[in-house]
Amino acid sequence: MRSERRHDIDWLRVIAIGLLLIYHIAIIFQPWAMFIGFIKNDESLESLWQPMTMLNVWRIPLLFFVSGMGLYFATRKRNWKQLLLERSKRILLPFVFGIIAITPLHMYLFQDYYNMPLGYFPHQGHLWFLGNIFVYVLLLLPLCYYLKNYNNDKFKKGLATLMNHPGGPFIISLFFILEVVLIKPQLFALYAETWHGFFNGMLAFLFGFLLVYSGKNFWNTVLKWRWLYTGLAIVLFGIRFYIYGTQAPGYLMAIESNCWIFGVFGFGYRYLNKPSKALNYLSQAVYPVYIIHMVVLFAGAKLFLPLNISPWLQFIAIAVFTVVVCFLLYEFVLRRIAFLRPFFGLKWTFPVKEKQKMEVLDPKEEVLEVSNT
Repeated sequence: MRSERRHDIDWLRVIAIGLLLIYHIAIIFQPWAMFIGFIKNDESLESLWQPMTMLNVWRIPLLFFVSGMGLYFATRKRNWKQLLLERSKRILLPFVFGIIAITPLHMYLFQDYYNMPLGYFPHQGHLWFLGNIFVYVLLLLPLCYYLKNYNNDKFKKGLATLMNHPGGPFIISLFFILEVVLIKPQLFALYAETWHGFFNGMLAFLFGFLLVYSGKNFWNTVLKWRWLYTGLAIVLFGIRFYIYGTQAPGYLMAIESNCWIFGVFGFGYRYLNKPSKALNYLSQAVYPVYIIHMVVLFAGAKLFLPLNISPWLQFIAIAVFTVVVCFLLYEFVLRRIAFLRPFFGLKWTFPVKEKQKMEVLDPKEEVLEVSNT
């Protein structure tokens, strides 16, 4: 039996990639950019970072939630061997290729911009997210298939009953609070290549799977109470911003993070769960764009930062350049050259009518692959 197609989940991953690009461009205009391997503009836009501090506590966990949801939909059509092979092709191969061939390119641009000795440095860079996702698949696959094979057990019914109450999603936050209490991250939003990022991501990935597995109760709850979750998130952000200077205690940031996510799910379910031609196209483009965006972004920084113009104009120019060039590369190179497709997470074979119509991806079959610096 075919499950309901969830266009809102696919839209959320597209939107999250858009936020990712803006977030990474904003880093260029912060005084600490060089310390995390970004090209830095001489004139900072520190005010630009204020809205970014609101985004950075929930955008990456949101993507892990969505990735776990993608795994659930994939298990409905594949046995564990088929799924592991599929995820190896779609995640592990682009991850390894990216370490070898993509991340060294933006490191080369960084070295060239600062007149450093040029060297080849394979590293995870922004692709760390893919490595985490593949490890989560390996670790959680036995549990996921156990739950799939016992679809009507008491656990599923109990979870569905819990998610029918507006306080049900808050129970999830207890696990995230426990994570920050045990791990004690120096910065809550520092996810890349940290134990905090690993365990926070694994919890989000697991609960993403479980929330879809439990049925519609969760979605009906976040739909009905979306303003409650969003309002609490805004209040917690206000407390964090005005009292703690954006770095509140970890347990408060964990709660805020989940409130934003539940609110986003609720509004997405209300307004985005509808098909469109734009979504069909963007669903395919989002993964390759994620993989290449840092190289294009650094090229844009190298091109526009030396210009004697306002830093706000530089920010806009780099943003437009990054989006346009990424999609041009996707449209005219990555999706059209057959041997390149698998290295950028695209299906290995062309659809029959590739030239006449874009291949339509089913959002239920795709694991979202995005990243954060």
